[in-house]
Parts: sequence; C-alpha cells; structure tokens
Amino acid sequence: MLTTIKRRPDVTVSEEFNDFPPILQRIYAQRGISSEEEINHSLTKALPPGKLLNVEAGVEHIYNCMQNNQRILIVGDFDADGATSTALFIRVLNSFGFNNVHYLVPNRFEYGYGLTPEIVEVAIEYEPTLIITVDNGISSIEGVAAAKAKGIDVVITDHHLPGKELPDADVIINPNQDNDEFPSKHLAGVGVVFYVLSALRAYLRDQSWFVDRNIQEPNLAQFLDIVAIGTVADVAKLDYNNRILVEQGLKRIRANKCCPGVRALLTVAGKKLYRISSTDLGFVVGPRLNAAGRLEDMSLGIECLLTNDDTQAIALTEELNHLNEERKQIEHDMQKQAINVLKSDNFEEVTNHKFGISLYDPLWHQGVIGIVAARIKEKYHRPVIVFAKTNETELKGSARSIPGLHIRDALDLLAARHPHLINTFGGHAMAAGLSISIKNFAEFTETFNQVIEELVSPEHLESILLSDGELQEKELSLDVAEMLFQAGPWGQGFPEPIFDGIFNVNEHRIVGDNHLKLNVTPSGGQQKIDAIAFNIDKYHWREDTDEIHIAYQLSVNEFRGTRSPQLIIQYLESL
Repeated sequence: MLTTIKRRPDVTVSEEFNDFPPILQRIYAQRGISSEEEINHSLTKALPPGKLLNVEAGVEHIYNCMQNNQRILIVGDFDADGATSTALFIRVLNSFGFNNVHYLVPNRFEYGYGLTPEIVEVAIEYEPTLIITVDNGISSIEGVAAAKAKGIDVVITDHHLPGKELPDADVIINPNQDNDEFPSKHLAGVGVVFYVLSALRAYLRDQSWFVDRNIQEPNLAQFLDIVAIGTVADVAKLDYNNRILVEQGLKRIRANKCCPGVRALLTVAGKKLYRISSTDLGFVVGPRLNAAGRLEDMSLGIECLLTNDDTQAIALTEELNHLNEERKQIEHDMQKQAINVLKSDNFEEVTNHKFGISLYDPLWHQGVIGIVAARIKEKYHRPVIVFAKTNETELKGSARSIPGLHIRDALDLLAARHPHLINTFGGHAMAAGLSISIKNFAEFTETFNQVIEELVSPEHLESILLSDGELQEKELSLDVAEMLFQAGPWGQGFPEPIFDGIFNVNEHRIVGDNHLKLNVTPSGGQQKIDAIAFNIDKYHWREDTDEIHIAYQLSVNEFRGTRSPQLIIQYLESL
C-alpha cells in the first residue's frame, strides 16, 4: 500500500512562543499547544486525584485492610501496563510499611483476561480480604460476583471503556465511567493506580499513619519511571497530564534514579540511560516486558520490576530478552504467513472492496496475534483482527485500528446487530480483544468487513504520513536534533516531529537483516548527512536510485564518543 506524505496545515503561532526557534513554534502550534504553560512538565502541574470518581471510597477499603493487616491481592493483566500497574501497587504499599500484599496475574493461555470466576478460584488460595484489579476488571461481571460470593471485597481500578453493565464491585475507579469528572480520560492502567496511591498517601498522612509508625513519608515521584513505562507501552494518548507523568519518569531514568529492573532492561538492550526517550520505553522496555506475558508468565516481568537487587534484575532481564527474541521469530513467521494469505486472495488488487481484515490459522500463537495485527494494519492500512485458537470451539482475536475508526465501537455495533457472532469483547479506540466461535469465523469475517465499510470514509483508508514540513540545510544540525529531543516527550497523540524533503543519494548499503544505511545530501545543497531506514522491505527502493523523497525524524547518532545528526527514515520513495 502506497503512503502519501502530506504536510500539516499552517496554523497561527501563539505570541507566547515568539522567543522560541521557528521550528519549535511551528511544531507546538501544529500540535495544539497555545501557551508555554502547556509545555511546563513540572509535577506540580499534574492533576490532583480528588476528581477521580470513588477514589476516596477505594482508599478507605485499602486503609482498612492495612490497619488490620489483612491480606490484599492485586489481580493484574498480562501486558506491560498490567505488569507496571501490579509492580507499582506493591512497591508503593511496601514503601508505606505494608507488606501483606501479593499479586496474581492470569496466565493468558489458561484463564484468559481479567478477573474471571476461574481466576477467583485461584485467588481464594491466597485468602485475601480484598482483591484489587489493575488494568482490568471493568468487564469482569461474573468474576466480581464469584469473589463477592466468597466474601471477598473487590476494588476495581481500570481505564478500559465500560460496557452497558458494570460489575457489582465494592468500588470502581475508572476515569472513563459515567459521571467521572477527572479531566484526563487517557490515563493508562498504571496512571490510574498512581492516582489511587497518591490519594492513599494523603489519607494515611491525615490518619498519622507515617508518624505513628516512624516511617518517612515516601515521595511518589520516585516511582514515576514505572508509570512512564506503562503509559507509553500501552500507547496511551499523551495529553498534557500524561506528558507530565512520562517526562518526570524519563528524568528519573536519565538521572539513574530508576528501579534496578528498569535500569537492567535498558542496559541489556544497549541503551545509555542519559539518552533515554519515550520511544525507548515503547520499543525497548515495553516489548521485553510484554514478551513474558505473550509466551510464558507475566510474573517474570513483574518480578523484574519488583526486585531491588541489581544482579537479580540483570538475570531476569536476560530471560526476558531471550523470550523477546523468541517472540520476534514467532511474529516474523506468522506475519509472513498472514501476508501470503492476503496475496493468495489478491488483496492488494481488490482493496476497494476490502475494508476490514480478519485472519486465522489454527497453528498461530495467541500471545503474538496483537503484534501481527499491528504489522498487517501498518502494511495495508486497514482495521485488522488476527485470531488464534484457544480451544476446540473458540477463537481469541486481537484487533488494531486505523485513525478515524473506533474499533471497540465497531465491535459493539457488530455485536448489537449479530449477537451470536461475538462471545466477549472490550478495548479502546485503536485496539481491542474479542472471542468468537470457530464455526462463526467465515460469517464474522464477512460481517466485520461490512461494518467497517459502513463506518469508514475513503480518506480513512488512505495511508497518510503527516509531515511538519521541510528543514533547511542549516537546520539538519546536531543542535536542532538535540533541541527536538528535549522538546518532548513525544508519543501517541503528541507525535514526534517528522519532516520531509528531496535528497540525493551519495552512498547506500544494507546493514543487519534488511536495514538500509544511506549517506544523503539535500537536493540542491552541499551538506552530507547519514540516514537509516529500518526494515527496508516496507519501502519502494531501487538499487540504482540517485534521488529520493523521504519522510524522516532528525535524531542524534552517538558512535564511539562522536555525536552527529542522523535521519531516521519513516518512509522512502525512489524518484
């Protein structure tokens, strides 16, 4: 699928930014930033927890358990957001002087997602007084009922969109539930947990908890490295409040004030702490944590975040690294098979009639279907659901969407019209999970395509890469690259600047498996600059290419102590 590079429209720059370099003026204005206040990432500017619906009631339940030393069980999710949420809860409660807290993460291959009746049976073995869900629970109607029937209190902390019916929990804390006045609706699960714990600390302070026990009141900023990872890895929209949380977490990591597990995850990946960016959290740390939940047991990732021992952290990280390499090979094979299926269906020739893609193979690994769905979505720019077999009668699907289509709403519409086609579903605008019966796969595929055709417009199906314009030759500098690095954090909803232009190719070679290393000069210019395009099979490249049109990010390359500007190519066309 060809990509069209379009430049962002010109917008009025706020007078507050007159003293800023013209590049930053343009970039901030194009991202809706109208005041310097919106780029002040001081933690004092973060939203207070008070407007989070039910947070006081949740805090009181937790406090009652702490006061009576009753056991609390954290039930998490098997992705990076769930792992960071679980680790954050335990680390902070321990810092409050409370240690009677344990965790349980459902193995996705045995129990599936969330607080199910089956996982409640396992939870009973821990003899908890209180179950707290993190990054799940808003759809756990039967599981909450099972826990309550056993006399266990349940506090739900979640951020996923609620369904028509809510579970009968003692307390539900979710900024996306009705009547919640918390201004930011984009907290990740770990962000919700951070706010609950912030409110708990204030409550404990009022109850003289720390004074009575001679405990120094913890500064919760020390845990923001974990919050930043979960937020970025879950692709939460970086609104102003999330940018504060992520930037403060990044500062701690860069200053080497992170927990041993975070330090190990980055170090083993060959990253220098002082140069860590939000991209590293999403593409280095996140996948290694996720690999544990995808292939084995997420407790490996959680233990990595919980340990205070550097040696143990390195050992756990090496295990995670090995799992991630295994995951990448499985993903590569599945992606290749999926593309072959689409080619055999002549998909690229009939894209005008294909609006939503559904794929299934009985041998596919259910822990990797989400990544494969994302890769196929990137290649064909269509909403994609990839299914894997969970048992002899049921398929589990992972969906990824394109801008302009709310995938959970699409599934909701499909389920309302055809109740027999979807057993369960839930998720966000850009990602969702569901289960269907194997016998219904063909019918689901056809119906899903019809629903997507109804919901999308032709422009949604165009693969468009938005550019912040062209950089002048003098702007292709180390100083500008460093300025852009400092101007973030960049991420979902606040994208890292991408520029485009015509360049002449001086040198080129393939490095690694399929990465294209280039030396280029701006058309009509003199300056030579290095560039790299990862996974070149995505791009339209000819060996005899002399001139290219590229969309790129300007970054800093550091090699053997020498720092230089480098173009990270996001899209390339041979001219």
